[in-house]
Amino acid sequence: MAGFTRVIVNESSWEIPSIYEMVSHLGRGSFGQVAKVRLSGSQNYVAMKKLSHPFEKEEDAKGAYREIRLLKHMNHRNVLCLLDVFHPPLVCNDFQQVYLVTHLMDEDLISFSRANRISEYHIGYILYQILRGLKYIHSAGVIHRDLKPGNIAVNENLEVRILDFGLSRLSANNMTELAGTLWYLAPEQLFLCKNYTKAVDMWSVGCILAELLSGSPLFPGKCYMKQLDRLLDIMGTPSTEFMSRITERQPRKYLERNPYRERRDFQQMFSYANPLALDLLEKMLEMIPERRITAAEAMHHPFLSDFIDPHHHDEDIAPKYDQNFENMVLPVNCYKELIFNEIANFKPHPFYAEDLKRAYIHHMQ
Repeated sequence: MAGFTRVIVNESSWEIPSIYEMVSHLGRGSFGQVAKVRLSGSQNYVAMKKLSHPFEKEEDAKGAYREIRLLKHMNHRNVLCLLDVFHPPLVCNDFQQVYLVTHLMDEDLISFSRANRISEYHIGYILYQILRGLKYIHSAGVIHRDLKPGNIAVNENLEVRILDFGLSRLSANNMTELAGTLWYLAPEQLFLCKNYTKAVDMWSVGCILAELLSGSPLFPGKCYMKQLDRLLDIMGTPSTEFMSRITERQPRKYLERNPYRERRDFQQMFSYANPLALDLLEKMLEMIPERRITAAEAMHHPFLSDFIDPHHHDEDIAPKYDQNFENMVLPVNCYKELIFNEIANFKPHPFYAEDLKRAYIHHMQ
């Protein structure tokens, strides 16, 4: 078997298996650093992420464990999944570093849409793939909670994958966190806070569709209060039915002291758009979450009729995801042991296992 080699990536020391050849640094954030690497003896490029200080605090360790578990669980062409996961050789049994390998994507939907002329066909094809991936995620019982153009990756051949499960959780009756990026939060998250479902992700997809149609965000609030104003400016004053569900005092007072506002007409706002696209947009941006269209339903909407395939029904169903650990309070060392075991028991998808095997053979020649 090949050993490990040290490389410097953006002034940071990485220790990676010798079958991977470092190509370039792609970016960094609070989560860690990402680089483009190549499997030895091939033109197979993948993305490698070194987690930043995964065992510094309990929250970091739990987040690392969550990310590995979710990425391992996903196996769909429109969802980012885990191709490889490893740690360098231990020094004095000290386990400190974790590396994840995933598909390499060219750019996110923000940069793609700004750099390319997007036709109606492109919008439909991209949207259909987002819905396929989301249907798969939802079938596992998971709510993504942070769908936005920056978390949708696109390749030059228009292959789409949903990224970043850092805020994802299992569906529950009482979601207590106001999670996600402000511009793409559903009304029930903004006003009701503690009671929302998978429907929040479909609102976010509606915001993404509106952005693809117009070229700019639909609800770009600069802060929480500005976000509420922007929402009401377009969607109008909520119905009595929606108002009756608000139990929090502050959101209710905000709505009661605001003057009545009419809902904007999407036909006028997007006068150049296909009426079928606007009909789907209306169904995604439905204020009452139970009436909001689901990912499975949206895939069969007439606007997307050119892309539907009967084979997708089975491909878009995931096994249920077990997330019982979210209710546990564990020390860092326990998460460290759990992550160590996840790495030890990891088996790559068959297609990538073959690539790894060929890379090892090539490296040893």
